[in-house]
Amino acid sequence: MNRFEASGGDIAYHDEGSGPAVVLLHGFPLSSYLWRGLRPALASRHRVIAPDLLGLGVSDKPAGAPLGIRAQAAYMSELLTHLGLDRVALVGHSTGGGVAQLLVERRDDVETLILIDTIAFDRWPTEAIGEIQVLPAERETHESADLVVRSALRLGTVEDQLTDDDVQAYLAPWTPPAPVDGLFRFARALDGIGLKQLERSMANWALPTLILWGEDDPFHTVDVAERLNAAIPSSALGLVPGCGHFLPDEAPETIFPIIAEYLRANYLRLPHGHRPPGPVLVPLEDHRLGMDEEDDAEPVVAEDQEVGPNA
Repeated sequence: MNRFEASGGDIAYHDEGSGPAVVLLHGFPLSSYLWRGLRPALASRHRVIAPDLLGLGVSDKPAGAPLGIRAQAAYMSELLTHLGLDRVALVGHSTGGGVAQLLVERRDDVETLILIDTIAFDRWPTEAIGEIQVLPAERETHESADLVVRSALRLGTVEDQLTDDDVQAYLAPWTPPAPVDGLFRFARALDGIGLKQLERSMANWALPTLILWGEDDPFHTVDVAERLNAAIPSSALGLVPGCGHFLPDEAPETIFPIIAEYLRANYLRLPHGHRPPGPVLVPLEDHRLGMDEEDDAEPVVAEDQEVGPNA
């Protein structure tokens, strides 16, 4: 992985492919490993940047640096400026989605936004995060860190799609002898501040925005997705049935083609080379859509946006 010295510490990031940049932002308590399948899927058309948020993954875990989403947005902005990007699409999951929302407000070069089961408004942190935040210092152990990660994955997925290797990859940053205090410091930094005031400004956002959500997300329920969809006039909402919070792990074969096609049509603005068979799954109007493959109804597509078939 590449390294960049941000104001808060050293940030590790993947950098692959070429073309207009797409930045992939993961959430707590995971890492950029979340995007292991999406990175190569996008790299043929895009420069794909996938950092580990400061305090997570293999990025630095500084004791004195702020780790909340407002600070993370500042660090990510520093990284994007360092890379010399003149336009960018953001894909944010969970906490990373909150960082992405702040970057839309912070920068004028964000052209497309994709939010996946994101934190939003005043509907965070979750009760589960609250339980981690009050853990006494003597219980900030490797065993507790292991439990935090495993519990998030277990509770946040409807079925057990993750392999043992996947789980171990998410646990690797907190495996002895690595210190674990950074994980709990990050949890305590999730203070619920910074996103509520965006709801009013979202009414003026014009960038194409795709919202993808697991219908059975136990942490951020579907009503949050619907509220986001209502707040952002240029947004489309797709609900994925039978999935929970971790869509990139639970339904990569469903959402990765949709993300790639959405970026092709609304960020790259490339025409279709051909139209493979199959239903078009995500309509780009202010309507909720369940992504059942049995549903062949023709969607209504806004004049300036489109998304192609689930190829």
